[in-house]
Amino acid sequence: MTATSSGIDSTRRVVRSDNVLAQQVGDETVLLDLAGEQYFGLNAVGSRIWELLEHEPSIASMVTTLQQEFDAAPDQIASDLHTLINELAAAGLVRIG
Repeated sequence: MTATSSGIDSTRRVVRSDNVLAQQVGDETVLLDLAGEQYFGLNAVGSRIWELLEHEPSIASMVTTLQQEFDAAPDQIASDLHTLINELAAAGLVRIG
């Protein structure tokens, strides 16, 4: 098991909730939580993470992909990814499995 400072095991999968509608608006994505009837906005990086949630098998593989795509320190990418995943999970937009 690979635990991070966020407490999430990086080998775990993150799955989008079935109760979320997403719409791309330019570089950003607007999420609508159908259960709570609330909107959430994601910037360009958050939008890319939302896309990766559909295809990447684990948090660790998302970190690897983001490191290849963005010019940032690996620790910063991992930290930002875990922060966003925790926020999405707290809002009920994703499940960590």
